[in-house]
Amino acid sequence: MQLLQTLCQFPAPSGAEAGLTRFILDYVGQHGASWRQPPLVVHDESRFQDCLLLVFGQPRTAVFAHLDSIGFTVRYGRELVPIGGPECVAGYRLVGRDSQGEIDCTLTVDEETEALGYEFSRTIEPGTSLTFACDFRETTTTVQSCYLDNRLGVWCALQLAETLEHGIIAFSCWEEHGGGSVPYLARFIYNTYAVRQALIMDITWVTEGVRPGQGCVISLRDSLIPRRSYVERIRRIAEAAGIQHQLEVEGIGGSDAKDLQRSEMPWDWCFVGAAEDEVHTPHEIVHKADIASMLALYQVLLREL
Repeated sequence: MQLLQTLCQFPAPSGAEAGLTRFILDYVGQHGASWRQPPLVVHDESRFQDCLLLVFGQPRTAVFAHLDSIGFTVRYGRELVPIGGPECVAGYRLVGRDSQGEIDCTLTVDEETEALGYEFSRTIEPGTSLTFACDFRETTTTVQSCYLDNRLGVWCALQLAETLEHGIIAFSCWEEHGGGSVPYLARFIYNTYAVRQALIMDITWVTEGVRPGQGCVISLRDSLIPRRSYVERIRRIAEAAGIQHQLEVEGIGGSDAKDLQRSEMPWDWCFVGAAEDEVHTPHEIVHKADIASMLALYQVLLREL
């Protein structure tokens, strides 16, 4: 869990993913040569900005994992603007850095207008990004931290990479704040490798139908609807492998899949990931059994799809 803790501590809200991209590039540079199939690293800022592809062998399936998190942007005075959809509770610790130095401040929420602000010893420079302060907690059965969505997906992708023989891992940007990087990644992958089936490696919600500790989630739908025949293939593979999993049916929410579904290219996709409680707060919590199930299922799916 040390790598996961490091990832959760890394500030990379939507639009500011570059530092995390460099961290992953360094991590692959240090460890990739010892993996079963050392990947081709595709990172070209002029074409992919802060996104990154790892290409293994002769790929048939692409895994999309977004790098970014929710957060806040400092406006004027002591105002804050949310990045994505953070849960805003007065008193949450926010951290960041501007030209004057390190920032460790407190979130404020106006009781009447619900306007967001901060409490700090000085005025923070406009445009500064702030993120939740990380308090990483691990028990025998759970991990709890800010930004398990989607640093847990990034962690799982790096674990998958160790044994992956054929496939593509695509680290995308901006997912929490509307997306936008997946279209050019999908076009490149489709045109270069003729890959047109995807798995979305992200984190979903604990609900009345999805319970912690009961296995990772195969989503039948959220606000979007994947092609049922592709999802059924994934279900059959999971059942044949005996990997514990749950089925999700929602009418809201989305992921990097939205850009694949709206693409002019015939992409199949399915969301597969662990469920968390305390969503978009500093206290996101995931059961370790669901993390193990998620990684095991991806290892099987990348072999069988």
